[in-house]
Amino acid sequence: MAQTKKIAVVLSGCGVFDGSEIHEAVLTLLSLDMHGAKIIFLAPNIPQKHVVNHANGEECKGEIRNVLTEASRIARGPVADLAKAKVKDYDAAIFPGGFGAVKNLCSFASDGARCDVNPAVAKFIEAMHAAGKPMGFACISPVLAAKVLGSSQVTVTVGCDKGTAAAIVEMGAKHVDTAGDKICVDTENKVVSTPAYMCEQPISKVARGIDEMVTAVIKLCS
Repeated sequence: MAQTKKIAVVLSGCGVFDGSEIHEAVLTLLSLDMHGAKIIFLAPNIPQKHVVNHANGEECKGEIRNVLTEASRIARGPVADLAKAKVKDYDAAIFPGGFGAVKNLCSFASDGARCDVNPAVAKFIEAMHAAGKPMGFACISPVLAAKVLGSSQVTVTVGCDKGTAAAIVEMGAKHVDTAGDKICVDTENKVVSTPAYMCEQPISKVARGIDEMVTAVIKLCS
C-alpha cells in the first residue's frame, strides 16, 4: 500500500487581489484530496501588504489584516506558521497563485526582478530544494521559485505572459511558454508549474492544469 504523502500548501492570505487566489487554492486542495494526500496548511505570520476591496478593486486605506489569519479562511481552520515549518515533515509543497504571492510572500508586484522574498518563504523553498523534495507553483507564484532558485537555473512557466517571463529570466531562471491548462516540469530541480489564471481561460481549464501539476508533484515525491 502506497504511503500517504504529506503536502504543504503555502497560502498568502485570502482573495485574488491581496492574498491567495481562492479558485486556485481550492482546486489544489481538491486535487490533493483526490490523490489521497494529507494536506498541511502553512502561511507566514505577517501583516498583509494592504487590503483590497474585491468588489471595486480599491485599497481599503487604514485596514490591516494578517496573512496567516486570512489564510485560515481557505483552510477552514488552523494554519501553521511558515517560519516554524520543518522540511522533514513534508514530502512536497505547493504554492497557489494570487497577488498575495507577489505582495505578501515577496515584493515582485512592486519591485519586479529586483524583489525581496520574505525570509521564511525563501528559507522554506531553499530547504525543500536542498532536500530534493518537489514543489508546485501556480499562476504568478513561479516568480518565487525563479527568485530563490535562479542560481540553480530552475525552469518554470507563467504561460505566455511576456513581461513576467522576461523578469523570470532576469532573475536567472528559465521560462517555457505553455498553454494555460498545461504544465512545465523541471525534473532536475523537482519544480512543477502551471499558468492557471495568468492566462485568460475558464475555471475548467485552470482545474485541468492544476490537477496535472499536483499529479506531477506527487509523482516526483521519492
